[in-house]
Amino acid sequence: MDAITPTSTTTQTQTASTASSSVISSDFETFLVMLTAQMENQDPLNPLDSQDFATQLATFSGVEQQVKTNDLLGALTSQLLVSSMGDMASWVGMEARIAVPAHFSGAPIEIVANPPNFAERAVLVVRDESGTEVQRIEVPVSDEPMDWAGVADNGQPFAQGTYSFEIEAYSNDALIDTHTPDVFARVSEIRTIDQTAVVVLEGGTIYPATSVTGLR
Repeated sequence: MDAITPTSTTTQTQTASTASSSVISSDFETFLVMLTAQMENQDPLNPLDSQDFATQLATFSGVEQQVKTNDLLGALTSQLLVSSMGDMASWVGMEARIAVPAHFSGAPIEIVANPPNFAERAVLVVRDESGTEVQRIEVPVSDEPMDWAGVADNGQPFAQGTYSFEIEAYSNDALIDTHTPDVFARVSEIRTIDQTAVVVLEGGTIYPATSVTGLR
């Protein structure tokens, strides 16, 4: 899905608004036809109360106004999204701090373990794309960034691909916390998917832009 430009978004919004207006007009004409048929075919000895007609008209008018309100809200959302996309364009090429798996291409991956400060020790658990654990490393109990070199215990580098990370924190040899640490990953693209801004990281992984907690 390609990134949406302000021009294309405006065009789509106008098209959607025009389509909605056509639907409302069509529905209103259908309603008038049905109302006319109802009046022509009602029982002369037991005619429909005028209050019932007024209720039907009021109900349709309420629905019509709600549709128009939804269209206005949709247009406003699209304009806000376009503005947000413009602001986020500068993210491309920067490194995003985000708690997600990271793509390993041979270069070290910077990780922020951030275990609880009351933990006595912490372990970095690494898993490959299939979810298989491939490494466990003792790491400092610290919120300072560190590098995962992508090298196995036997000195052989891991294959390129996406790896997920988990921090296990221990106290008195008891597991007290597990969480996904933050990683720094380069942003290669900003897109919109289903009216939501997303970041495309190196390796092609896609995450909501709201998942990003920092940039550098």
